[in-house]
Amino acid sequence: MRYYIIAGEASGDLHGSNLIKALHVHDARATVRCWGGDKMEEAGATLVKHYRDLAFMGFVEVLLHLRTIMRNLKFCKEDILAFKPDVLVLIDYPGFNLRIVEWAKKEGIKICYYISPQVWAWKEGRVEQIRKYVDKMLVILPFEKGFYKKHNYEVTYVGHPLTEVVEAELQKPVTQPLSDRKIIALLPGSRSQEIRKKLPVMLSMVRHFPQYQFVIAQAPGQERAIYDEMIGGHNVLLAAGKTYELLKQASFALVTSGTATLETALFGVPEIVCYKGNPLSYWLARKLVKVKYISLVNLILNKPAVTELIQDDLNEQRLLAELTALVDDTERRETLQSDYTGLWELLGAGRASDAAAREIIAMF
Repeated sequence: MRYYIIAGEASGDLHGSNLIKALHVHDARATVRCWGGDKMEEAGATLVKHYRDLAFMGFVEVLLHLRTIMRNLKFCKEDILAFKPDVLVLIDYPGFNLRIVEWAKKEGIKICYYISPQVWAWKEGRVEQIRKYVDKMLVILPFEKGFYKKHNYEVTYVGHPLTEVVEAELQKPVTQPLSDRKIIALLPGSRSQEIRKKLPVMLSMVRHFPQYQFVIAQAPGQERAIYDEMIGGHNVLLAAGKTYELLKQASFALVTSGTATLETALFGVPEIVCYKGNPLSYWLARKLVKVKYISLVNLILNKPAVTELIQDDLNEQRLLAELTALVDDTERRETLQSDYTGLWELLGAGRASDAAAREIIAMF
């Protein structure tokens, strides 16, 4: 079969790569063409566009790059028609992918959406669009099945693909210690604009915790120069392509909002979630977003298990207070570890990628 897969960010690249591997296991004749990243290409897909050229974050940023986005949409449609896939698989990335679904449906292309857009957080009206145009929706968060059922749309819960990834990683020994001191990991995100917003605040902690080695997880597709200009004279290490190795060795972590918050929790690392964006984009988001939390950890557990420092709260003074409390308070860390155990129980340790591949192939 011929599969055309579209992912638009680092997490989509990771989950897409594992899906591609599973598709090849169950379909020996699988041919895959994709928008994604290095991992999807390494898994055996022909890479058309890299996500680093697609990721525009926030309302204002999207408006500024609207011409580029429209050009990408036009090119994507032309490429899909030329490839003639048996199925189009969309991985999250709703700003782009939901502009593709109506067109693809009219072209008679079967559509599977793997990893639902967060319509439960905002733009709930998109459910109608999904129900009308998407042939099969595969969800990865436990509460999403109930959410869609309220809208009379049956979806399939396949489990969260991160559990299989982290479980496999935890079974591997540490290959090389990153430092002889205890480590505080900094995960400032994968996009250059979010790195520039959050990393300087994270780095302000270095002088307050000289007993720790701070290590930055360098995002795939980002050049070292963007980090070097902010590191300056700080005694900070940069780990390229070693995020999971870093999380296995870290004592604490400062993490930007997104999939990384869940990854960090599954590795059992006490974390503080950091978010700071364009002020106008954030103001608009506050008006539109309906969820209580920004981190996946808190959303899944439905409580404030990890501290979230958002926008103006993400400053040196507040971050110092929260990190000091996390480092010094043993009881707080024990409670957090108990919450992390609950997270594993909710998500399970299934084989989401394998289940998703089977569901996609079953469409034929």
